[in-house]
Amino acid sequence: MRIIKKPAERKAEILDAAEALFATKGYVKTSVADLLDAVGIAKGTFYYHFKSKEEVMDSVVMRFVDAGIESAQSIAKDSKLTATEKLFQLITSGSANESHKEHLIEQLHETNNAEMHLKSLVETILGLAPILADIIHQGVEEKSFSTPYPRESAEFLLVSSQFLLDAGLFHWKPEEIEQKTKAFSYLMETTLGAKSGTFNYVYERLSNNK
Repeated sequence: MRIIKKPAERKAEILDAAEALFATKGYVKTSVADLLDAVGIAKGTFYYHFKSKEEVMDSVVMRFVDAGIESAQSIAKDSKLTATEKLFQLITSGSANESHKEHLIEQLHETNNAEMHLKSLVETILGLAPILADIIHQGVEEKSFSTPYPRESAEFLLVSSQFLLDAGLFHWKPEEIEQKTKAFSYLMETTLGAKSGTFNYVYERLSNNK
């Protein structure tokens, strides 16, 4: 008996299967036929929801981006946390799908996925900038930060972390990564006018991720 599902539910199933296949088999080696088999659907059903495999990958990536932004919003809205505590949670909080995310990032570093990678970085920065700016503004009011440019500070810090610290883009040597993560911690302190040592945990977190 054929099971009829709601469009949103079926689309989510395709994305779940694609996420798993892209992370384990790789984007290039995964075919539309693989996705059809994994979900158990006909080709027509697939093309009803997506124009191509590329569009599926784009949707998978944007789902991770949206989830990250949603998580950041949840932290930012917590009235019990100070600005410094919110930044700590934003930077140190992990994801339940962290391993899948890392595999997908590896796929984005492939040459043929450059446009998709750039889009994911830009969307992440655009989505997180206003959230981070609000947290910085809170820090200014709490007198833990001192900057007349909360939004611009947020944008510069996000661009630095998303682009310059992306090992897949620049292929930094281990000693270069260590130096840059130390510099980024210092940059956060000076940009936000925070006390020395406030963001030492940032260096530790970023170093562990490289």
